Amino acid sequence: MFKDTLTRMVERTEGAVGALIMGTDGIAVEKVLMPEGRDANLDVAAAEFTSLLRNAQRAGGDIGLGQVREVVVGFDDMNVLMRLFNREYFVLLALAKDGNIGRGRFELRKVELDLAREFAV
Repeated sequence: MFKDTLTRMVERTEGAVGALIMGTDGIAVEKVLMPEGRDANLDVAAAEFTSLLRNAQRAGGDIGLGQVREVVVGFDDMNVLMRLFNREYFVLLALAKDGNIGRGRFELRKVELDLAREFAV
């Protein structure tokens, strides 16, 4: 079921190279990678982004801004969008540098709503 959800998101987002459901512990729950995502070792990179999210969560709490909902990181060759759907799990969508970030954010929000029900604690 999770693979189907990620596949639909990748197919609907122009320039998507992969999507993963990740735990904030750095372990992937599910992933769908296009050849470009595999070539870029996106699954390994996604594990590294968990520390970025944990630091952002800590900073938000320390300064009273609340919980992190979304993080976007732009690189020379790729944009990475992450959306948390609870404190312990998030969805990562990687886009080629010319990918459609707006559509990616929209698709992440839809997936967040679906997965929040599945991962309800």
